[in-house]
Amino acid sequence: MNPRPTADDEARHLLALYGSPSEVGKVLAIQFTVIQSRTQLVLTMASIILSVSGFSGPRIANSGPFARHAMIIGLCCVLLAVVTALVGSLRINWLTQFMHPDPVQRLSLMITYRNRKTTWYVWELAMVVCGLACFVLALISYLQHGVPVALPPFSP
Repeated sequence: MNPRPTADDEARHLLALYGSPSEVGKVLAIQFTVIQSRTQLVLTMASIILSVSGFSGPRIANSGPFARHAMIIGLCCVLLAVVTALVGSLRINWLTQFMHPDPVQRLSLMITYRNRKTTWYVWELAMVVCGLACFVLALISYLQHGVPVALPPFSP
């Protein structure tokens, strides 16, 4: 596996590949759009987990201490994922705000910013996956040890 190029090396490579700073800026703008849309997916997953927890959470938590603790840890992870998304990859800094007379340095600053947003996204994703895993473990525990639910009588 090749080591990750430095931001300066990547900027020089992209300039050689695309020919102009404005074309490279368009490529970077598309990459920022990808980060934005994937962060939206993390937020959507978090919303679903929180909604399901609101409906089923109390019953699952009442099925035993393991399920209860798994739900608590899972919800905390999901909350951290949402907060990290809000203060991390969803924070805005416009590409036009990167001003440097040297095009390579200007693009390097943009690439560094993109890499930072990507790192935020990886952490958000890891936290929401951890939260989902804990929620699934709680659900499994509930299914194994859950309190039986009395069904209403069937009437034709």
